[in-house]
Amino acid sequence: MHLGYLEIFALLILVLLLFGPGRIAKVAGELGQGIKAFKDGLGGSKSDTPKNKDESTEEQSVENQEEKKDQ
Repeated sequence: MHLGYLEIFALLILVLLLFGPGRIAKVAGELGQGIKAFKDGLGGSKSDTPKNKDESTEEQSVENQEEKKDQ
C-alpha cells in the first residue's frame, strides 16, 4: 500500500485535530528522551562522567581517602 503526499497530509491534519499541538509536543519530547536513554544504555553515557572538574576531583579525593583507610 502506497501513501501519497495528500494522504500523509490528511493523516497529519487528523492527528493534529484529535490530539492538539500540546499533546503532540509532549509525546514527541517523551519519544526523544526515550531514544536518548536507549542510546545511552547501549554505548555508555557521557552523563556518567562528571560534568565539571570539581566533581571528578572530589570523587578522586574520596576514593584516595578510602584507600588510605584500607591500608
